[in-house]
Amino acid sequence: MEKYQILQELSPGALGVNLVVEETKTQVKYVIKQVECVDEHHTNEALEELMPLLKLQHAHISVYHELFITWNSEISSLFLCLVMEYSNDSFQKVIEEKRKEKAIINSEWMQDVLGQVMDALDYLHQLGIIHRNLKPSNISLVSNTHCKLQDLSSHTLMTHEAKWKVRAEEDPCQKSWMAPEALNFSFSQKADIWSLGCIILDMASCSFLDGIEAMHLRKSLRQHPGHLKTVLKTMGDRQIPNKETFSSLLPSMLQIDPSDRITIKEAIYIAFVSSSFKSSCITVTLHQQVIPTFITDTLLESNIASILEIMENFSSRPEVQLRAMKRLLTMPEDQLGLPWPSELVEVVVTIMKQHQRILDLQLCTCSLLLRILGQALARDTEAQPPCTSVIISFLLSTMRTHPDSEHLITLSYSLLTIISSQGSVSEELQKEGLFELLLDHLHRFPDDRDVCLGALGLLWSLLVDAVIMNKAPLEKIPALVIQLLDTHSMDAEMAEAGCAVLWLLSLLDCIKECQFEPVVALFLQSIQLCQDRVLLVNNACRGLASLAKVSELAAFRVALLEEGSSGFILLQEIYQVYKDDPEVAENICMLLAHLASYKEILPELESGGIRELVQEMLGRFTSSLELISYAKQVLLRLEAAALEEEGKQLASATAGAEVPKDLLQGGPLSQP
Repeated sequence: MEKYQILQELSPGALGVNLVVEETKTQVKYVIKQVECVDEHHTNEALEELMPLLKLQHAHISVYHELFITWNSEISSLFLCLVMEYSNDSFQKVIEEKRKEKAIINSEWMQDVLGQVMDALDYLHQLGIIHRNLKPSNISLVSNTHCKLQDLSSHTLMTHEAKWKVRAEEDPCQKSWMAPEALNFSFSQKADIWSLGCIILDMASCSFLDGIEAMHLRKSLRQHPGHLKTVLKTMGDRQIPNKETFSSLLPSMLQIDPSDRITIKEAIYIAFVSSSFKSSCITVTLHQQVIPTFITDTLLESNIASILEIMENFSSRPEVQLRAMKRLLTMPEDQLGLPWPSELVEVVVTIMKQHQRILDLQLCTCSLLLRILGQALARDTEAQPPCTSVIISFLLSTMRTHPDSEHLITLSYSLLTIISSQGSVSEELQKEGLFELLLDHLHRFPDDRDVCLGALGLLWSLLVDAVIMNKAPLEKIPALVIQLLDTHSMDAEMAEAGCAVLWLLSLLDCIKECQFEPVVALFLQSIQLCQDRVLLVNNACRGLASLAKVSELAAFRVALLEEGSSGFILLQEIYQVYKDDPEVAENICMLLAHLASYKEILPELESGGIRELVQEMLGRFTSSLELISYAKQVLLRLEAAALEEEGKQLASATAGAEVPKDLLQGGPLSQP
């Protein structure tokens, strides 16, 4: 627990307490579930059962950040600590808000997120994993359109009878989501199906059932399944959207006998194949004929129109789409018909959304989009990328589906950088949770140069003219950039990208006071290592000026480098390298003007030869109004300090030369 700072203790449960914490090094928030264990054997058994969950890879499953054991000496107990992602929002919060308003949950939103939940549950069940603790509060909302299953439990923890009874007495509502057989410690995949059915029922009925009524309904269905018919009838009377789908789905999920319940694949089929439900992450291809390879190969040798026609006609067939994408990637530009119109791009992206779980296909898609957008910009640098919103949604969703594909992340960042540099999309990207995604990638892939450079480049593109809606994610970035530049300490390109981002973050007041000194040190170190990179020099000077403007400590850190050397020598060296570059000179003058605003630093400026440096720049760049203004500020403050010092010396000299009283009275000077 040493590396975590506890921020808040949530309501305790029978298994232990939930703590909201912040990792000291990265400043990332987590929830630690502390589960009290009976003895060391019980602890190790639970830990062994949970360890495989760390390897799960799914966009809609929140894996544990880490697991560890701790000893509480005050109560002499072992605790198994499960570190989970932190999220403010969940399905439970959505349901409660709609229940208060007596409002119906948006149908399209419900379909999309339920598709994500079913896809995640299908993934777990294919691996033979049971969630065991499925309920609305354990489905977090990462963003408005992206949810994750969390708090997967184990057989060892869920079948501890004493704790189970305490849990049921403390919060009977939590137990209401459990399947009938689960109350007797019998867990299977069918128990998850019951819990999911209860969640769907609660979401569909929240506009006309209050919390207590809904809880009693869930409990009653364990003995009286006929009560479901009454609720379904009420849905019809109140014209609840998708009532027909609920009527087909829920009775099959909420069967008392688990053997009578449908599987998750059957639930997906009922919801998304045989009904009108739609979700961007669900693709079901049942009862499909195999297409002979020679037929598609022949067709795909045709022109672009024929290839696109095949892609649309066989949109649900990933093997056809993969061959089509590879063919498109190898076609000459004149045959490919670049640049593509928006309608054509949207058709391809829409088809690819159906196959987001297939990584090879998504890599081909991103490569093709890069080619399309790159060619369009090559013809017209002011051109607006086609289907911006469609591509953004697709890329973010695809990255979440393949969270560990560094190649896909890098390609996606390149695409998003192109898009963000050509249009005002920062607000849309913020709403879709891009900053949080960038944080996650910088945290998880600090050693991957391509991912880190891509992330920093995209951040620069987003922040340079952005209206920031929520600074909280950005305030966590400086610590990661500091760590990143330390990891890649000799990488000039990384230093250049990092300095640019840190400068913009300083302008946005997203760098904490405790980080001023290490950030200043990074700026100075980067300048020393990369004096030949004018962009780095300019951004580092701007960043130093921004921090010196608000912090005297930062200003002193610029004036005095490590080992007692002066930062002013470094600034003079930079000027000599770029003495004909007015932008570099202006940024140096801006930094010196902010340093000169601190009275205690003025003697260092004078002794460091800054007066002569500023006078030379003032004489050289007579047409730069900004530089002239900054230079005059420095000279005026140095002059005022010099006059003040001269006055002090004169006063001191006068006081030291006071005439003795004896002399004034005409008497002899007293002898020693």
